[in-house]
Amino acid sequence: MIYHLLYPLKGLIPYFNVFRYITFRTIYASITGLLIAFLFGKPLIRYLKMRQVGQPIREDGPETHFSKEGTPTMGGVLIILGTVIPTLLWARLDNPFVWIVLFATISFGLIGFVDDYRKVIRNHSEGLRPRVKFSLQILCALVVGVLIFFWAGKDSRIMVPFFKKVTPDIGLLYLPFAVLIIVGASNAVNLTDGLDGLAIGPSIICLGTYMLFAYVAGHVKIARYLQIIYVPGAGELAVFCGAMAGAGMGFLWYNAYPAEIFMGDTGSLAIGAAVATVAVIVKQEILLAIVGGIFVVEALSVIIQVTSYKTTRKRVFRMAPIHHHFEKAQVPEAKIVVRFWLIAVILALIGISTLKLR
Repeated sequence: MIYHLLYPLKGLIPYFNVFRYITFRTIYASITGLLIAFLFGKPLIRYLKMRQVGQPIREDGPETHFSKEGTPTMGGVLIILGTVIPTLLWARLDNPFVWIVLFATISFGLIGFVDDYRKVIRNHSEGLRPRVKFSLQILCALVVGVLIFFWAGKDSRIMVPFFKKVTPDIGLLYLPFAVLIIVGASNAVNLTDGLDGLAIGPSIICLGTYMLFAYVAGHVKIARYLQIIYVPGAGELAVFCGAMAGAGMGFLWYNAYPAEIFMGDTGSLAIGAAVATVAVIVKQEILLAIVGGIFVVEALSVIIQVTSYKTTRKRVFRMAPIHHHFEKAQVPEAKIVVRFWLIAVILALIGISTLKLR
């Protein structure tokens, strides 16, 4: 909105020419997102406490979590507002990719919101029925995949990390592939959200990484130099990633140990879908398994645990997801979180290195 209002006036006020630069608008989208989350965090916490919107705790979970019962949840609303508003302010609104990623964020956020609402307000312990929840996720992801497919010129190529000239064209399989990436990522982030600051830290790192990938994929000269697929208009997604990363930092101010608020499914599903949608648009879908490796390991630990128990009646981990395994091993919560953040940074650096290691 600011771009459309001020950039046309650059002839009268030359300073307004600065709004043409994606880097400039990304920085201020990030700052705006951080300020929105930071300033509205306390009022939201007070409101949720007043409405007694508290997080239920699993009875079979780690004993250290019992003291967290009643901590306000549904804080993902803060992240979504801190993402949507700055994006609308600083991004070019004539870019279809901006609207696609906003749709993905809001639609998955709404699914998470309904799930949280049923859990903490309607006292339905399971929230949305898994079949309903999963079906809604697939439907929204399919809409996103179709929109990307047609607005990206029906480009169904995918890039394989570490291989310069391996860009298989999977044709119509691109749609179920995009659905798998988006739904899988949203649920993986959701499974990671189990300790104070655990999910939002790697999410910020992932967003920062894909902010870079969006910028280079949308820059014809840099994309050609790095020999990656050029996606016209993808650079504008850097503004979105900056906004969500900033909102995440503002949220982390209140979610850091000991957490004053949890993001709930409202935030985790929205973040996962947003990052995955950006990954699909910029043709770096497979790389998400590296950059978002923390989320992948968390999801795999649950799959392994469930499969092992159903087939052998034995558990591989003391408790799944894997962060609970370390809690059961008496590793302090804050230490688990920081170590996972460090691993996320290393994985992000490996992901960035694939731009040249090919």
